[in-house]
Amino acid sequence: QVQLVESGGGLVQPGGSLRLSCAHSGSIPSIFLLGWWRQGPGKQRELVARITGGGSTNYADSVKGRFTISRDNAKSTAYLQMNNLKPEDTAVYYCNAQRSIVDTRIVFPWGQGTQVTVSS
Repeated sequence: QVQLVESGGGLVQPGGSLRLSCAHSGSIPSIFLLGWWRQGPGKQRELVARITGGGSTNYADSVKGRFTISRDNAKSTAYLQMNNLKPEDTAVYYCNAQRSIVDTRIVFPWGQGTQVTVSS
């Protein structure tokens, strides 16, 4: 069973940047979509960004133009570059996979996530 480990979070001032990484044990097929979700205080987990094996991306409206998702297919790893961070981006961030654009069920157990706190 693949285990996911997110890293790169931290405390940053508004307007700052962070880069999140997603490491894992095992193998993730390159045809799977990789994505980043987040769960803010008192909120449901939401999809922030995802990327297909071919590199097509989509983003939540709230992060468009500020966040960039990328992947390294050789390593089956996903990254999330977050720029111009806002206090409302404060959340625990998780990575995971989906089998296809149509089958959006989460493939793997959730990892611990990485905390991102945006505050002055």
